[in-house]
Amino acid sequence: MRKDIAECIAVLENGGLILYPTDTVWGIGCDATSEEAVAKVFALKRRAESKSLVTLVADMDMLGRYVRVIPSMAIDLLEVNDAPMTIIYPGAMGLARNVVAEDGTIGIRVPDHEFCRRMIFKFNRAIVSTSANISGEPAPHNFKEISPEIMAGVDWVAPKYLEGTPAGKPSQIIKVGLDNEVTVIR
Repeated sequence: MRKDIAECIAVLENGGLILYPTDTVWGIGCDATSEEAVAKVFALKRRAESKSLVTLVADMDMLGRYVRVIPSMAIDLLEVNDAPMTIIYPGAMGLARNVVAEDGTIGIRVPDHEFCRRMIFKFNRAIVSTSANISGEPAPHNFKEISPEIMAGVDWVAPKYLEGTPAGKPSQIIKVGLDNEVTVIR
């Protein structure tokens, strides 16, 4: 896995796109701090840039680098939840402009997937995580469902052995405000 992580990070550092497994579905990713790399994701997915993207971080320490204030309710949710959960936080910072929603919020998840966490930790930056499909088409539940167009559109593809056992469905999405108000999005 070390060799795969090193190859993946080299691509990310050069502004490239990766195709990789997560704890939910296969994703297209890039350096979430690079506007140019994020623009490539939108182009490959044929997705409007007005729609924000989810990012992944390795742990709570890394989360703190991208959100001005982490509401206490978000910490509580992360501690008790046992399913993949993306939390939308107010006050995004340190990320590419085109990865942040118009209202300044950002959806972030700490994945429960060994390859993802190790790779993100080693890369030492947040990465984009969006389903590996053209907008409007079904998200791939496993490696064999990824379209040839997506495969050809990225710079690095994770070997299938890294897949593990993804949930096969997107994460739940919960928005948490500074006053700990909670809105279930999905």
